[in-house]
Amino acid sequence: MKKMTLINRVAAAFVMTLAFTAINAQAAGSQQPPAKEVTVGINDAYIPGGFDSEADAYVVVNGIFQNGCYHWNGAEVKNVDTYHHEITSKALVSQGLCLMVLIPFQKEVRLGHLASGDHKLKFVNGDGTYLEKTMKVE
Repeated sequence: MKKMTLINRVAAAFVMTLAFTAINAQAAGSQQPPAKEVTVGINDAYIPGGFDSEADAYVVVNGIFQNGCYHWNGAEVKNVDTYHHEITSKALVSQGLCLMVLIPFQKEVRLGHLASGDHKLKFVNGDGTYLEKTMKVE
């Protein structure tokens, strides 16, 4: 029978430790409370040009998540009237251990088909403040 060398023993112990860690993480993950949806603020929005009434208009928003527990969950677009739109960015926040660093994000938000003319876009933050931009649709 072959004797295990010190390197083989250390490797086997490492593999067993990883296996136990994975099992514990999976068990802990099933016990964590569900993620909570929150409104996140944006720093700026890029408004591309060249849209016409037949095109699917979009904007690109960017901001910074507070930590690694935040994950993009989309945006809600509320059409106040034909030429006024409110966009609210949403994120899911998971509970538990988080990487405590600021995490930049940049996401595309689809607005759909818009009528010809100048559109006012209001990007609403969670604290009631907002950023307003104009989009021209030909």
